[in-house]
Amino acid sequence: MLRVDADLMDAIEKWAADEFRSTNGQIAYLLDQALKKSGRAPRRSSGPTE
Repeated sequence: MLRVDADLMDAIEKWAADEFRSTNGQIAYLLDQALKKSGRAPRRSSGPTE
């Protein structure tokens, strides 16, 4: 569960709709961008794992 102020959630939902993303997808995108900007993004593997 994620607790977010109602006004903030409304703004995220509108932003998501404007960019044709789900609300969940928008939150994941924003978190991913913030992690990259701060240099804290997890390293991704170079290929598929089997």
